[in-house]
Amino acid sequence: MSTARPLLPRVRDGGAVVLTSPVPSAAAAGDRWGTAAALGLRATLALVRGDLSGVSRDGGRGAALFRELGDRWGELQTVTPLAALAEIRGDYEDAARRQREGLDMARELGLLAEVSARLSGLGRLALLSRDWERGRELHEQARRIAAEQGYKYGEIHSEMGLALGARRSGDLDAAETHLGRIRDGYADVSSEAGDHLLLAELGFLAELRGDAGTAASHHLRGLAVARSLGEPRAMALSLEGLAGAAALGGDGPGAECAAVLLGAADAARRGVGAPLPPAERGDVDRAAAAARAALGGPGFTAAYGVGARLTAEEAVRRACPVLGRFAPGAVGARGVRG
Repeated sequence: MSTARPLLPRVRDGGAVVLTSPVPSAAAAGDRWGTAAALGLRATLALVRGDLSGVSRDGGRGAALFRELGDRWGELQTVTPLAALAEIRGDYEDAARRQREGLDMARELGLLAEVSARLSGLGRLALLSRDWERGRELHEQARRIAAEQGYKYGEIHSEMGLALGARRSGDLDAAETHLGRIRDGYADVSSEAGDHLLLAELGFLAELRGDAGTAASHHLRGLAVARSLGEPRAMALSLEGLAGAAALGGDGPGAECAAVLLGAADAARRGVGAPLPPAERGDVDRAAAAARAALGGPGFTAAYGVGARLTAEEAVRRACPVLGRFAPGAVGARGVRG
């Protein structure tokens, strides 16, 4: 069973479902628990939007209020956004501390779905330290608990962790198996963010196998999802994937395209205060090395600089002629058809 419960009422505005934001009213009424709960949910929504300053501000305030109130359940609700923020910023020590504290709280409260989520979080951090076996063990534990609880999102999250670990450790066949399970077994409950990560991983897997066309197709589909999400880091991940596909050609146009896309992706990440930490640069560094080998150092730097001055959409339009070689018919005026 899931431990989640709605913290904010839903109202309809012109036919669309929206969330009210009762932080000011709760604070004005002296409702400290209501204020903390609203801040916690606002932090989670900020994470989905890529508003990292909002995550820090609202998540930190919400956690502090819950701690003052002695509400362990409430404090647990702020672990995911705050641990994710620390991970995004490359502060893995803080992320691990928050995940471990969350795991203790979840076990204390008997919330097994939360136990699964925290184990997956710790598993991700193990992968970032290249401890492949520890990451696999933690994700397997998380998957078993999630399955026992009927917690589908937990199953997806842990399965994706297993896929990430397998691909990054070089076991491409195992990675494909895990990704196939997610694609075929959980399509009815997957989120847009989950779909985007699935397509990105399928694209990187194809790239590592030398299949530029399949890689480009997956990343172009992911780009369409990233546009729908409106999250700059999701757009950047798609650009990085497309850069890897473009660089596979080994020729000048493909390498230049890759460098431009990498420059735009880096600019998008830096624009929201989230440049890639060293532990997460494997896919980017692989594409950059291939492009640099084809263009030479000065040529790569020049093309990368051009990309850094472009928006993500401008970079995709510039890349369209090259990407169209790999995925004919998939590239349109905005970068992808469909």
